[in-house]
Amino acid sequence: MKKLLIASTALVGMASMASAQGSGVLNILDWGGAYGASHAVAYNAPFEAETGIRITVADADNPATPIKAMVEAGNVTADVASVEYADALRLCDEGALETIDLSVLKPGPDGTAAEEDFLPGALTDCFVATDVWSMVMAYDDSKFPDAKPSTPADFFDTAKFPGKRTLRKGAKFNLEFALMADGVAPADVYDVLATPEGVDQAFAKLDTIKGDVVWWEAGAQPPQLLADGEVTMAYAFNGRIFNAAIGENKPFNIVWTGQVYEMEGWIIPKGAPNKDNALNYIAFTTEAERLARAAELISYGPTRKSSSGLVGNVDGKDIPMSPHLPTTPGNIEQGINSNADFWVDHDSELSERFNAWLAS
Repeated sequence: MKKLLIASTALVGMASMASAQGSGVLNILDWGGAYGASHAVAYNAPFEAETGIRITVADADNPATPIKAMVEAGNVTADVASVEYADALRLCDEGALETIDLSVLKPGPDGTAAEEDFLPGALTDCFVATDVWSMVMAYDDSKFPDAKPSTPADFFDTAKFPGKRTLRKGAKFNLEFALMADGVAPADVYDVLATPEGVDQAFAKLDTIKGDVVWWEAGAQPPQLLADGEVTMAYAFNGRIFNAAIGENKPFNIVWTGQVYEMEGWIIPKGAPNKDNALNYIAFTTEAERLARAAELISYGPTRKSSSGLVGNVDGKDIPMSPHLPTTPGNIEQGINSNADFWVDHDSELSERFNAWLAS
């Protein structure tokens, strides 16, 4: 998902949106990188061709951050944005998003109503999910010619599996991963993390590799760090690792055990200048066939039940995509679903503690 951009680049891109406002335009705030490229092919080009609406795209490391800033400043230039599930819930609770009229969504190919065709939780008052992605453990196979890392515990075992690791710079995902590495059963992770003792346990486990971690903030960084030999293991977006391994022939392997998966999708910021076009775009891009097409371009699972059987080979290759999706049976059982309610309630306090821990 997510292209390496500094904040000023994103702001320049968003500022340019303002000059493109009007009835025949749509301003999208996206993640960039391989994820944004999949949207360009599966969604944006066909939408422009069918509607004549001109799309302008700006990228950010996490679109939820500039969306919040736009709304608070009363200067909204984006019409639609792709965000993580928990961020969508939080922004909606804060009144920063438009309510989405779910009646605009198209039925499934067999006529099944959209609200029955989407996966549970994929539709909320302010959010329509487009894909299921995951944070996964990955490693450079060439660095481990004999024993291969296969569990979260292996990620934290720098004696058996030497080399630096890379983790996303933040509390979310790392605390869950640390608890699983410390022996907490996946089903119990959020119950444990909801206690002060559980939070202490997670940070204590992170302490064991703190000196061996290179922190990343943009999704393009982990595969690059692996490719450059700066790290031997990563906890990263599965689509980024997949793209490097399959698209660029890098010797990277994904370990599905310990994955934390989450939905991602579209929101409309409060005060979007082209709300009708945004609704049209959301309806268009979340048709079953288009979600399946996007899944062929990047290894994130579609959010409609009817899409799964429509996913074919990896784009341009004679390789089935299904085995590489987080949602595929055999993969999804090895991880946990990110608990959005937990992070809506605890993100601020845990992020504050994480930042203090990182600085100590």
